[in-house]
This record gives sequence, structure tokens and C-alpha cells, in this order.
Amino acid sequence: MNTQIVKIKDLSSDSDGLDAAAKILRAGGLVAFPTETVYGLGANALSEAAVLKIYEAKGRPSDNPLIIHIAQSEDVFLFAKEVSQLSMKLMELFWPGPLTLIFKKTEIISHYITGGLDTVAIRLPSNPIARSIIQKAGCPIAAPSANRSGKPSPTRAKHVIEDLEGRVDMIVDGGKALIGLESTVLDVTGEIPIILRPGSITKSMLEEAVGTILVDQALLQVDEKTIPRAPGMKYKHYAPKGHLIVVEGTKERATQWINEQVALKISQGNKIAIIATQEDAACYQCENITLIGSESNATEIASNLFKVLRSMDEHKIEWIYTRAFSEDDIGMATMNRLMKAAGNQKVNLV
Repeated sequence: MNTQIVKIKDLSSDSDGLDAAAKILRAGGLVAFPTETVYGLGANALSEAAVLKIYEAKGRPSDNPLIIHIAQSEDVFLFAKEVSQLSMKLMELFWPGPLTLIFKKTEIISHYITGGLDTVAIRLPSNPIARSIIQKAGCPIAAPSANRSGKPSPTRAKHVIEDLEGRVDMIVDGGKALIGLESTVLDVTGEIPIILRPGSITKSMLEEAVGTILVDQALLQVDEKTIPRAPGMKYKHYAPKGHLIVVEGTKERATQWINEQVALKISQGNKIAIIATQEDAACYQCENITLIGSESNATEIASNLFKVLRSMDEHKIEWIYTRAFSEDDIGMATMNRLMKAAGNQKVNLV
């Protein structure tokens, strides 16, 4: 397949590229496009044949639900069977933006999108390129992250090109995804909303808006018998090719343990890297240190996570070490993705 790559800098002057993307989607093709979270791989959500192409292009298990992206909040009533007052308030406060809501689905939604569930995940993105493409296409767009299944999510067009060139019809280059982590997924089908996937819309932000919010206890520990209720819940995700070791402990103990392991692995001929904060970097005895940000800026760490994990593959790193990050606010989302990438395994020195 010949993949078109279109760069969009301005919605007005680059409207031809947006029109071309919309035309491909209407015809049942695949288009990768930027959102404020990560790049998405879109198909017409009302075409089963188009949706099945997503699973094929990504190598994605078909029981892993997809998120429907809409162009305006009113569209939710076409696809959600029940929309509560609480849901309406969340939509009013956080849409457009990085919040996905899970509703009971209407019959118009194929089970190929929902992973066989009776619920549907819906989001109204804030990225102007994404919204323009959806609006011009005139249909809802089913879109998971635009990467090969299991790999770190793409936050730049070059990541999508690395994974999907030749597998999709078009890649729209709209620059860096600002947030860098996928949306918060919130199940609003019950009396009390439940976070199924943490993101930049944090638990404290949601509780300030609507009161009590629960967190699904399966976030970090999911076995093979689990039925995934939201994208990314069941399978190993976000993983570099090398072994990723996450270490929990005090700064002194964790950095000492990592230095010992690095020395051992290097003596065995392995290629090693350490992911470090600005505050940690001087504590490590390793030539290959990749900075992820400052401990005082959790948003920066979250935004850089997938870029850093992808850089490990670019440099063919075999063993990757990092201290665990704070799980406060958006740190909960960062650690969720990091632990998924590490196969939910952590060295605990506490």
C-alpha cells in the first residue's frame, strides 16, 4: 500500500490535505492523524469493513475496544443509549478534551468496535486538526493509537511512519501531540463513575467536578481471562523491545541498586540505558542516560514518556532501568503506562 504523508500547519491554507483525509475515511480507508493526546489511527466507525482494517494494520486483538471520536458533543446521543445528568456535566466541563466516557451503546455501533461489549467509548478531541477531519468526513471515527499493537504510542508523525507506513492510506503530520498520554477513560454506566484508564484528566479533577470517583482495581494487574472494558486494559502495551526494569525505593537505595545492575549487565556485554529525572541523573554511573524531565514537573514527564521509550528501540537498548515516578495526579497515568510497558513487574526496595 502506498501511504500518503500530508503535513498540516494551518487549517485554512492546508484544507486540501484535510479534505483528502476526510475523503479516504468516507471511502472506508485508514488515516492516522494527530490528537492532543497521541496520534490516532482512524476509520469510519459506521463501517465494519473499515473498522476491521484497524485491527489488521495494528496487529491488534479484536477483543480490545476502540474509542469513537466525534466532532460535536451532540453526536453522543446517536451512539449512547443512556446519557445521565452527571455525564452531561462531565461533557460540559471536559469536552472537547482528553476524557473518554463509556456509555451503554445503541444498536448502530458494531460489536467490532466494542470488543463484544454492550458499551461504547466516546471522545470529543480538542485538537483542531482531528476535529476538522472528523467534521469533514461526516461520520464518527473509530481510532486507537496509531502504532503497531504493543509498542509505545506515537506522539509525533515520525513514530507513526516508523510503525504504519505501507499499512495505512494516509498519515497526517500535525506536529507533536501536546499531552503525550492517551485520554482518561471513565465508565459512567453505573451510579458512581469508575476510572478504567488514567490520563491527564485526573481523579482529583473529576471529583472536584462531580463528586466521588472510583478507580478500577484491575488497572495494574490484569490476567489473560480478564475481559477488557476499555482500551489498553488487558494486553502488554507501550513496550520497547528491550527489558524495562522499574525500581521502587528511596532515591539512594534505588540508584545504588540500578548502578550495580548496570555494571553487571555491561560486564556481560549488554547495551544499557537509564531513564532519569534531572534530579537523579548525577547519581548514576552510566554513559547512556536519557532525561525524561524534572520531578517538579509531572506533566513534562508524562509528555516525554512515549518519546523516551521509543528512543530506546532507536538505539537498540537491551536493558532499560528507571526509578518509579510519583503517582500523584497525572503521575498515576504515567506509572500506569510505565508498568504496562514493564509487563507489570517492579523491583520493590521499600
